[in-house]
Amino acid sequence: MFKSREDHRKQLELEEARKAGLAPAEVDEDGNEINPHIPQYMSSAPWYLKAEKPGLKHQRKWKSDPNYTTSWYDRGAKLFQASQYRKGACTNCGAMTHDRKSCMERPRTVGAKWTNVNIAPDEKIESFELDYDGKRDRWNGYDTSTYTRVIATYEAKEEARKKFLKEQQLKKLEEKDTEKDGENAGSEDDEDGLKIDEAKVDESAQMDFAKVEKRVRTTGGGSTGTVRNLRIREDTAKYLLNLDVNSAYYDPKTRSMREDPLPDADPNDKFYVGDNQNRLSGQALEFKQLNIHAWEAFDKGQDIHMQAAPSQAELLYKSFKVKKEILKSEHKDKIMEKYGNAASEDTIPRELLLGQSEREIEYDRTGRIIKGQDVSLPKSKYEEDIFINNHTTVWGSWWKDHQWGYKCCKQTIKNSYCTGLAGIEAAEASADLMKANMARKEASEDVPVQHEEKRLATWGTDVPQDLVLDKKLLEESLKKENARRKEEKDERKRKYNVKWNDEVTAEDMEAYRMKRIHHDDPMRDFLN
Repeated sequence: MFKSREDHRKQLELEEARKAGLAPAEVDEDGNEINPHIPQYMSSAPWYLKAEKPGLKHQRKWKSDPNYTTSWYDRGAKLFQASQYRKGACTNCGAMTHDRKSCMERPRTVGAKWTNVNIAPDEKIESFELDYDGKRDRWNGYDTSTYTRVIATYEAKEEARKKFLKEQQLKKLEEKDTEKDGENAGSEDDEDGLKIDEAKVDESAQMDFAKVEKRVRTTGGGSTGTVRNLRIREDTAKYLLNLDVNSAYYDPKTRSMREDPLPDADPNDKFYVGDNQNRLSGQALEFKQLNIHAWEAFDKGQDIHMQAAPSQAELLYKSFKVKKEILKSEHKDKIMEKYGNAASEDTIPRELLLGQSEREIEYDRTGRIIKGQDVSLPKSKYEEDIFINNHTTVWGSWWKDHQWGYKCCKQTIKNSYCTGLAGIEAAEASADLMKANMARKEASEDVPVQHEEKRLATWGTDVPQDLVLDKKLLEESLKKENARRKEEKDERKRKYNVKWNDEVTAEDMEAYRMKRIHHDDPMRDFLN
């Protein structure tokens, strides 16, 4: 139909109001609400359907297969119960709808076929032809009335919990009221009485101020109900506490501000110090320490995992803290027992307190004590002044020729037996005898005759200037070198038994130098 400009404007305003939830949603022919956010090309029906009102009926499947059904089996339905056994019935219970093999009753000692007693009724047998969705519907045949029992169970638990908490609160207030004396009655008792009366008031009637009613029940605006506020609306939003651009960052998606927006302000005047404060205080810090303990215990070989077994991890952490406190107290007791407790009421000796005493001790020039009490020297953790094997001195009291020994007998073997002065004299006599024998041996030795060595031009030596070569021997050496080179080129000419002579003469060396090929020689390719 044709609409004027004013009607078109009113229609747009109505649609905006429906989307904002300020006006009720439009209703189709069946009385169902239409979502105002659905586009017009989807809600308006084609012209050939001649629909009077918009809706989604033309979008639904309007043709249905008559062979398919949406009904379900009638659970536990019985048809007929006979009084006597019938031929072809179950021999166990007497029902006609199944045989003995498919019977779901308890096997009887004597079946109903022979007793004709307690004949079971016939079951109602149905067969349905479900469509594609009906075969795959996991909730097909579910009775929704059975869920009311689950809701009733949870409501009973919640009611019992509230009742228990209310009784505990009243009990604490009454105990606090009875503990006070009669002298401090008056206004304080009246305040406690008011607290008890307030505790008896129903919680639902007491917390009505924190509920907000929605205006219109529409598809776009949500359902009518009560929503509990998360904070008081009069509080300043956290992102408005500090309007400086370089201040704490506010994440609008998660509505979190981790840093303190006013770090320089007085802590007593601030009610918000950032979201990080929640992570560094209370149970968050304890949970963080619990995680760290689980990681360290797992690294040390214990089978512990915070996510897989949180109860086990918490129990181990508690036992760890108890053991740690016990070890800490034992260590503290040992230190106090050894060094004393400065915080105790016992008076400390003046010598320890001031580091001085009135005792008179006289020393000589070398620092030795002449008169007075000798101060005990501190003892080492190692064993001292222990003499073994009849020694009168300790090991390491004598040093000679880079060796330690005993001063009493001058022996350098640690586990040796002490021989005293006799051992020292015997050692000196044996040393003197050994020196005399060495001098006699040096005197009796003859000086060896030195023969003049004949220098030969061998491998790796320089050619002497006064070298004289024999021409015949040089020719023979050249022939040998040629034969050796041919043999190296063709190893098949090498004989089985090879005799090798390592004596090299000057002629052989000269023949090798003459036949050797120098790789840096530009005429090497023309040599034979």
